Amino acid sequence: MAPLIVLVVVTVLARLTGQLIAGLRGWAAATRIGLAVMFCFTAAAHFNSMRGDMIRMVPPGVPYPELMVTFTGICEILGAIGLLVWRTRRVAAVALIVFLLAVLPANIHAAMSGATLRGQPPTPLAPRVALQALFIGLVWWSGVRKDQRPG
Repeated sequence: MAPLIVLVVVTVLARLTGQLIAGLRGWAAATRIGLAVMFCFTAAAHFNSMRGDMIRMVPPGVPYPELMVTFTGICEILGAIGLLVWRTRRVAAVALIVFLLAVLPANIHAAMSGATLRGQPPTPLAPRVALQALFIGLVWWSGVRKDQRPG
């Protein structure tokens, strides 16, 4: 649930800041900032003390779990940066949607296997899948749809 909290708080703060900065006046721009910060926040877990928990989330059939955790963390960071750049916004958003779909099996595995995060049980399966769907929808809405303006 922490990523959702980060997303909501940063999006609202970005939207409030948008009253002063023209490029942030719309909800889509504020949402992209919220998503970028959220993806950086979640990427940090791939490289900090939670790395072992992240490795245990990788389904058993996936080779080189340590490498996959590093790779997916880098993907999140690059996707987050790409969302903030007008020229790369759409491709980054599409890549992040593919990413979210690709890591869904790891999230399902974590929920079903009882893997822990910081010693706590993971988010149950239904809310976890619902969050992934929400993130996919927000990435599409703020980064892919055709009626986006620069900024």
